[in-house]
Amino acid sequence: MAWRSQLSRNLKELRFLFCQTSPTSASARSFVEQNYKDLKTLNPKFPILIRECSGIEPQIWARYDMGVERGVRLEGLTEPQILKALEDLVKVGATLKA
Repeated sequence: MAWRSQLSRNLKELRFLFCQTSPTSASARSFVEQNYKDLKTLNPKFPILIRECSGIEPQIWARYDMGVERGVRLEGLTEPQILKALEDLVKVGATLKA
């Protein structure tokens, strides 16, 4: 999973949005709990923002160069599917630089 260390090269910011208590946000909360430390260790100066709001739909937002943003809805996704969605967002950042 070498792409994990590419966050700071391909993205400007990563935001996780989810509800603190909603069952639909459970996998997103679990993903952040399991992966935040590893992602932050590999990208120490990269901003990874966690936004909790009651009743919000779970999402990941990636900000790239020139203010371009892409988002992925996480409702109904498992942790491996969320990991794949994040990997895809990182790969999009690599193609935007080309």
